[in-house]
Amino acid sequence: MSAVNTLIYPVADLEAAKKVFTTLLGVSPHTDEPYYVGYNVDGQEIALDPNGHRKGLTGATPYWSVDDLEARIASLVEAGSTVTQKPTEVGGGRSVAVLADADGNMIGLMQG
Repeated sequence: MSAVNTLIYPVADLEAAKKVFTTLLGVSPHTDEPYYVGYNVDGQEIALDPNGHRKGLTGATPYWSVDDLEARIASLVEAGSTVTQKPTEVGGGRSVAVLADADGNMIGLMQG
């Protein structure tokens, strides 16, 4: 069984979003880079992605941890989802992909 371990918000103004989320979450980010700001709150990863809108994210997107990214993509496409972001290496041996269900809800997948 896979589990949601990361929630990524696409943001247009990273500095403004960082102020809001640092206040909201009550912790400083563990990663603070121009391409990604990440927080860990009780084991839950909350992240800000200034490139998220360009990647097709339309809002906060939950990322499910999976053992076999390609197989999970294939099964979700067969079930009626569409791929909105093809598998992409994001560093550290991790790959991500994003699909949309029939209503346009974003489904993030993460392996590694």
